[in-house]
Amino acid sequence: MRNSKRARAILGSAGIALVIAIAAMGGPTANAAHLTTVGLGTADGFAVLAGSAITNTGSTVINGDIGTFPTTTTTGFPPGTVNGTNRGGDAVTQGAKTDLVTAYNDAAGRTPVTTIPTELGGSTLTHGTYSSAAGTFGITGALTLDGQGDASAVWIFKMATTLTTATASSVVLIGGAQSCNVFWQVGSSATLGGSTNFRGNILALTSITLVTSATVDGRLLARNGAVTLDTNTITRATCAAATPVPATPTPTVAPTVAPTVAPTAAATPTPTI
Repeated sequence: MRNSKRARAILGSAGIALVIAIAAMGGPTANAAHLTTVGLGTADGFAVLAGSAITNTGSTVINGDIGTFPTTTTTGFPPGTVNGTNRGGDAVTQGAKTDLVTAYNDAAGRTPVTTIPTELGGSTLTHGTYSSAAGTFGITGALTLDGQGDASAVWIFKMATTLTTATASSVVLIGGAQSCNVFWQVGSSATLGGSTNFRGNILALTSITLVTSATVDGRLLARNGAVTLDTNTITRATCAAATPVPATPTPTVAPTVAPTVAPTAAATPTPTI
């Protein structure tokens, strides 16, 4: 009996140590469980939102609304195309800028945070909140985000200063991950290198620049600076509706019918002679 109690105590200590180890690695137990998305409010309807102008060179295509405030200058459309509404600095844009500040602060304040290396290229990350000890993130090559079968999985990348991608880099989504649930909170400015294939919503304090042929499935949301484009494709990301699970039909069970028992005939009494 004494030995079995000791074994259970050792097993309990090992289990606690295992949970701590998972937490230190940023595993789902500590970092990603029940992580909610960042609400964008009215900024959700914008593919590009800026604070001090939107400028474009070349045949950029934007699928979604655009707007800029307080500087309302938008240039380069045409030759660029907006498959949405150019709202300039109207009331909708002003409200979206206010909601962007709220969303930015929400992302910046999320905890717990797992600190990882500055270079994201070549790594695979499950959902969670991540930061860099150096205060910057860069992608050279491919960063893979694995939803592990959960379409509501959320990633938040927090950086004190810059986000930079090298030429032809990419963010790859697997396991049901969706661009709408990936957020990049950038403390200064973001620059996406030429031919980068990027996924997620960039929430930058200052500016966002896309080099020639970079594409984005997400949003470019710059609080104070400009958004600068050059022959790019930006598509506002939307979350796919959850697929309903069909109800399992309840089998119909035929009622059990009790067998009919024939009545026993009464015995005929034998006459007394």
